[in-house]
Amino acid sequence: IPAYPAAERAVRALAEAARYARWRRQAAEPGRVPEYEDIDEAGAAADIDVLLAAHGATPAPLTGPRAVTLSAADTQRLLARYGIAVLPALPAPDPESAVRAAHRLGFPVALKPTAPHLRHRADLGGVRLDLGGEAELLRAYGELTELLGKPEETRFVVQSMAPRGVDTVVRAAIDPAAGAVLSFGLAGAPSLLLGDTAHRLVPVTDRDAAEQIRSIRTAPLLFGWRGTTPVDTRALEELLLRVSRLVDDHPEVVGADLEPVIVAPHGVHVLGASIRLAPPPARTDLGPRSLPVV
Repeated sequence: IPAYPAAERAVRALAEAARYARWRRQAAEPGRVPEYEDIDEAGAAADIDVLLAAHGATPAPLTGPRAVTLSAADTQRLLARYGIAVLPALPAPDPESAVRAAHRLGFPVALKPTAPHLRHRADLGGVRLDLGGEAELLRAYGELTELLGKPEETRFVVQSMAPRGVDTVVRAAIDPAAGAVLSFGLAGAPSLLLGDTAHRLVPVTDRDAAEQIRSIRTAPLLFGWRGTTPVDTRALEELLLRVSRLVDDHPEVVGADLEPVIVAPHGVHVLGASIRLAPPPARTDLGPRSLPVV
């Protein structure tokens, strides 16, 4: 009969036993990797071969393959093969181009810089949202030019507005020890300052995706925290599964960053994305290991 010097230790031991039992139940039902009829795996493979050949990417014998970062158009085309749409954005090198782009996309629009050190930096005030007409757009263009520099120094794009929701980040990368890893977290301070990010090995199952978005500490923001409107977590889970499939189907995809991903009450909206490709390195072992489910 176990004996404990204090009730607290007995409760902790019972909690560990409960966690272990829950883990055993989950291991017995790992979930499944769903199939999607709109995924074009063969088309994506052909695109990747063409892109790698165009960039002259070849494996380096000592340092491994050199990754190439795809252009925005190539990234969007490759993601579209897997049913992932990126919200349209058009270049705006001058105010007149910005107005034409806004009319083409339809008001309201957002105006934002493309420089890597300015993207995703809301604290710098470099993004203007919900611009409903030409006058607002031109005024915002002038303000950003004065704040960030001339258009030839800081490039801008006009993008369609996405519905309000929760800003998130979805990433995939190759870990030398574990293989392909899918990461998820909320955009901004939660991920950057607190490290509140959840990781899963690829391929991700439907159970993995559901648990991943619920495992971060800031997950309540997705489910109606303090009376806010819950967002479409089912659509978010599907996005994670599609990114996982892309990385799992094509070892040439060594990195994928989707940021920000707006999770709205209905649907998800990818505002920015980048993909890195490299020829798969020569394998010297059998790759990531997985324990058999007993």
